[in-house]
Amino acid sequence: MTGWVKSVYQFRFFIASSIRNELVNQFARSKLGGLWMVIHPLVMVAIYAFVLSAVLSAKFAGIDNRFAYAIYLTSGILGWSLFSEVVGRSVNLFVTNANLLKKMVIPKIALPIITVGAVLVNNLLLFLAILVIFAFLGHGPSLHLLWLPLITAVAALLALGIGLIVAVLNVFMRDVAQLVPIVLQFLFWFTPIVYPLNVIPEDLRGLLSFNPLLPVVTAYHNVLAFQQAPDLSSMVVMASVGLVLTCLGVWMVRRTSAEMVDVL
Repeated sequence: MTGWVKSVYQFRFFIASSIRNELVNQFARSKLGGLWMVIHPLVMVAIYAFVLSAVLSAKFAGIDNRFAYAIYLTSGILGWSLFSEVVGRSVNLFVTNANLLKKMVIPKIALPIITVGAVLVNNLLLFLAILVIFAFLGHGPSLHLLWLPLITAVAALLALGIGLIVAVLNVFMRDVAQLVPIVLQFLFWFTPIVYPLNVIPEDLRGLLSFNPLLPVVTAYHNVLAFQQAPDLSSMVVMASVGLVLTCLGVWMVRRTSAEMVDVL
């Protein structure tokens, strides 16, 4: 593990430039360029805020706002988008970069780090867009936003660990790339993002304890929507789970490194 950390440090400039290039290439030959990084999340959040709140006027205890549903929904979407984008982009990471891995001597762990870095930039822009929309809705920021970097780090670590595992598995079993979107879709509806937790029957809530995203999304809801501190004990647990999964993913990459290049 120490060797991998040193390798990442040695290639830090390559990783930083790759993140920048990936962000730039998203909008190559676009007249508005990087503005689309702001326009897309602004439009998405605006739809949630104005359309869904008009249709679903749900009330949430702790959110004194007529757009309570939109505030609750977009708060959860911020955490979900980070997790799902990292995992979704990681599954084909080694397959699509096969030529790069064969031609250049770079640590394979650099590729998922580049992906996480690019997704974090996009997620930051989405967060800024949400703050703008919340301001228009009369839901101002609070000091509890200072917890958000910690929550984001836990979500990113959890996504990185799972992303590494599915990326390695997909090299040897290409069906994994077809399975991951289905699992993500199921996980989205199995997580209280578009509905509050209290609508689930008591006898079924125990199943949610197996959902690793529940504590993370709940933390986003607490900080952004309900403006209160997250449950630190659950954050410690999920950070530990994310660390274990990341270590497992790194071990899998290291164990299959030589064979992976041959298969690719």
